[in-house]
Amino acid sequence: MQISAWFPTRDIGTDPTQVRDWAQAAEGLGYDHIEVPDHVFGATARDGWSPLYTEQDSFHETFVTLGYLAGVTTTIGLASGVLILPQRQTGVVAKQAAQVDILSGGRLRLGIGVGWNHVEYEALNEDWKTRGVRQREQVEVLKKLWCDDLVTYEGRFHQLNEINITPRPVQRPIPVWFGGSSDAVVKRAAQIGDGWMPIIAPDHEAETKLELLQNHLSNCGRDRNAFGIEGWLRMDMPDPDKWSAAVEGWRKLGADIVMLYPMYRIPNFDDQIETLRRFKEVVSD
Repeated sequence: MQISAWFPTRDIGTDPTQVRDWAQAAEGLGYDHIEVPDHVFGATARDGWSPLYTEQDSFHETFVTLGYLAGVTTTIGLASGVLILPQRQTGVVAKQAAQVDILSGGRLRLGIGVGWNHVEYEALNEDWKTRGVRQREQVEVLKKLWCDDLVTYEGRFHQLNEINITPRPVQRPIPVWFGGSSDAVVKRAAQIGDGWMPIIAPDHEAETKLELLQNHLSNCGRDRNAFGIEGWLRMDMPDPDKWSAAVEGWRKLGADIVMLYPMYRIPNFDDQIETLRRFKEVVSD
């Protein structure tokens, strides 16, 4: 089972040397992937709605950070975890992802989601209500832009007439993994994705979702062995025993990758590195 390192975007700070040192530590410890999260805006609570992250939480820009990580690492996979695709222009995402893939020598995995923050959508002048159907069409367009010499496409959200992006990525197409745990996301992932990144515990709900996923894959004539699953371990405290139980749970459910997703703060750089080391030991035991 592979292991991903969650980029500590809220606590890493703004010193590029620390960003480099953290990434190289993850690579040196034998991690298989680094995942960079995504939020464009922070927002305050309003009208009975409270954000998971406040306007004080720091989120480094996803693609710029991935481009930097491509230059300071050599072998570790790079991923967005997850990019809120429907609040971005599809062509710009295609171009940015292709460039990261080029700079990293084909190491990018594009994790995408539809998000939970309607305030962010409104601030970006994007439609919250159509985010699911828009995401589906965006994936179709992304793959065409990465693979085809010229793209002509007529859809609900995209009208393209003999256009392309150059240079194109190393991987054609770049793997697209879906984040989220709704039934609609599971179905979408099975139909047009390369993998699924659920943020749920490895319990009965996860078993039910995996059965649903397998049914959708079978209906699409797709092989589960060619489709990836990455279990995100959302944890509220640094408890290696709970980490280990969650890792074993996902191992039994057949996950290909696991990632520790700390909801607690790790403000000290040495503690961030120690967290990488301890989680690697848990997965390796």
